[in-house]
Amino acid sequence: MTPTPDDPETDVAREVGPLLEAAVAALGGSPREGQRTMAERVATSLATGEHLLVQAGTGTGKSLGYLVPAVHHAVTAGERVVVSTATLALQRQVLTRDLPLVADALTDHLPRAPRIALLKGWQNYLCLHKVAGGYPEEPGTALFDLPDAASTPDPLDDDGPRDESAIKRLGREIVRLREWSEETTTGDRDDLVPGVSARAWRQVSVTKMECLGNRCPLVEECFPERARAHAREADVVVTNHAMLGIAASGSPGVLPEHSALVVDEAHELTDRITSQATLELSTMSIDQAARLARRQGIATAALDRAAADLGALLMDLPEGRFPHGLPEGVQAAVGAVRDEARELLTALKPEPKSDADGALKVAQAGVLILFETAERMAADPSGHDVLWCSRGSWEAGGATRLHVAPMSVSGLVRTSLLAERTGVFTSATLSLGGSFEHVARSLGLGTPDGDGPATPWDGIDVGTPFDYAKQGILYIARHLPAPGREPATEAQLDTIAELVEAAGGRTLGLFSSRRAAETVAAAMRERLDVPVLCQGDDVLPTLVRQFAEDEATCLFGTLSLWQGVDVPGRSCSLVLIDRIPFPRPDDPVRSARTEAVAAAGGNGFMSVSATHAALLLAQGAGRLVRTSTDRGVVAVLDSRLATARYGSFLTRSMPPLWPTTDRAVVLAALRRLTADGSDG
Repeated sequence: MTPTPDDPETDVAREVGPLLEAAVAALGGSPREGQRTMAERVATSLATGEHLLVQAGTGTGKSLGYLVPAVHHAVTAGERVVVSTATLALQRQVLTRDLPLVADALTDHLPRAPRIALLKGWQNYLCLHKVAGGYPEEPGTALFDLPDAASTPDPLDDDGPRDESAIKRLGREIVRLREWSEETTTGDRDDLVPGVSARAWRQVSVTKMECLGNRCPLVEECFPERARAHAREADVVVTNHAMLGIAASGSPGVLPEHSALVVDEAHELTDRITSQATLELSTMSIDQAARLARRQGIATAALDRAAADLGALLMDLPEGRFPHGLPEGVQAAVGAVRDEARELLTALKPEPKSDADGALKVAQAGVLILFETAERMAADPSGHDVLWCSRGSWEAGGATRLHVAPMSVSGLVRTSLLAERTGVFTSATLSLGGSFEHVARSLGLGTPDGDGPATPWDGIDVGTPFDYAKQGILYIARHLPAPGREPATEAQLDTIAELVEAAGGRTLGLFSSRRAAETVAAAMRERLDVPVLCQGDDVLPTLVRQFAEDEATCLFGTLSLWQGVDVPGRSCSLVLIDRIPFPRPDDPVRSARTEAVAAAGGNGFMSVSATHAALLLAQGAGRLVRTSTDRGVVAVLDSRLATARYGSFLTRSMPPLWPTTDRAVVLAALRRLTADGSDG
């Protein structure tokens, strides 16, 4: 509900306007109507407690649009605000540039200077006690492994086989980490530049469950404890969606007390929480927990037998989802693993007043995770979880795993993240098919499933400063047949070659599978005289940098490129999308959600598959126009976008580019852009 001039909260919105102007001036920017509208609405939401969804297109300046009212509210109302981002890049931008700038610009306009803090997961900080030898060395990371370790994977090491050079490199990294531990004031992994491998970092970090807490002899110097103490004193705390996932999954204490939550890149939140709440069980994970217990002198014969029994059943278990819960025999076997893990937890309890023991704590954490996983999987089906079986490739060891994930996370968001606090959710893509309803429901807003009062919310699209219809073309290749199972047809390859040649390279190719990206990349290298990079050729940041620096270069890839590339200018003049990015039909969680919607009388395809595709199309098409001077084409090589009934829903979710199905028009436009650049 939009406030009227007579509403008390209108005063709050008026107060924020001049503060935003001060922050924008400090940044050296210029006023933007959408940014001001956003700041005023966020300020009103924080004042009234009504949840708010804000769609802010590229170029709006949404970071300042929510940071200014968040800082103002936190200081003037004395209520802490937590700000969460999905990516480390945006988290770094908010914490190191935008938020300090806002705090400095607003200090003279507020009763006192704002206090800000960063909060990450426990494993992101160096553990001084582990560096000092208070924990056992991580398996597979010893500096002096036996020679045969170079070719034999360690069951506790998920990074695969090692060679002699890798072991030496690991040794150098660990030595460097030990030296850094004596210099760093934060212990934050991101402050170590250049970084180190995950295997090396595990040697100096612990999880929250492995931490000794107040019993640690170095608790006064503990980096994660310091970060949390700092967060408890801050007005605005910056964190990430993974931390929200932990909080939503039953550990709300990972975040300090707060009255408001601002979620940037909110379109990714439900997937991050789903991922955080997804668990897996295999004979390998059981063996790992048993090994940790045996290192404490605890006999694990009963758990070993339970693991063997389960392993025998898993060998014959088909891949796929179990709509009615685990098969009876498998459920009983998982239940036996649960019971034996419970017995080990009892045996691993430390003696009263015993010294803190890092190795014991690690064993307790490993067995507890095993117990909680098996307990959840062995429970009678409730409809709240999705269970399935997967089998790894032969190259990866062929391990069979059981998985469990929540059917929906809307209830977790509603009860764990939004209970008694205000939620502000923002992204460039929240309105799908012209409506906020789907995203709002996924976040637990509105009328909940089952009993309970409705949660009021409002949604607003503050627009974008870009003129999409004049800056870009949406080309739908209507002449092509609907995509099939092959990674690319000859007709598609012909069309891609025509488009890329007309664009003079300068193409970002977004593909639905790695196989499709590699197939098209190989074909274009043969057909065209332009550099073609493909995801997997190098690490992604290097590929994106090469793509941005050389205008003629093309970059092809999959999901990481759909949402993670920001290349303004002529280097990205053509965005290719090979097909509508529907989820895989065998995706266990989305197929279960589709069936649940249909069983409740809804349209499962539109509620799950179409909305998933709409979100990705909006994100992918958004790679084209990043500044007011960008020009180009988004080409979708899937005729269904023009011919299917759901096509209009999908196109309404995308930036409003000028639409056409005329190939000649598009080729001519791309050639003009190429010529204009050459003339310049």
